[in-house]
Amino acid sequence: MAQSWHNMFRMHRIRPTHLTVHIIQAADDMASEITVDFDAATQSLDALNAAAYRLIGIAACQVEASGARYVCRLTPTGQLEADTLRARFLELVTDENVRERLRAKTEPVRNLILSLAFGSLAAQSQDTP
Repeated sequence: MAQSWHNMFRMHRIRPTHLTVHIIQAADDMASEITVDFDAATQSLDALNAAAYRLIGIAACQVEASGARYVCRLTPTGQLEADTLRARFLELVTDENVRERLRAKTEPVRNLILSLAFGSLAAQSQDTP
């Protein structure tokens, strides 16, 4: 994109200034935003937020609800390519979805183990004078 700006300066005989460089960089930065959208009926917001949190350090992520969809806007903070960042985000979302499903499936067993553990502790504390 920066090349097209430079061609414009040559075609119209516009002399680039130090402000021109900032405009070109801003245009390049805007082009590096990646948008990924999900159906709100099949994707949980918690998983998207958890995946966005795990991207801290390599990208900024803004999650917005837009009708029946969640729109995630990813902006790389480093020198990460757009395709790599998109793939990494989708991997993290998938991982968070699996974690949610496992948490839901194991919740009854986890609650049983906790109630037995704390129940025996409560019984022990009542037996001790």
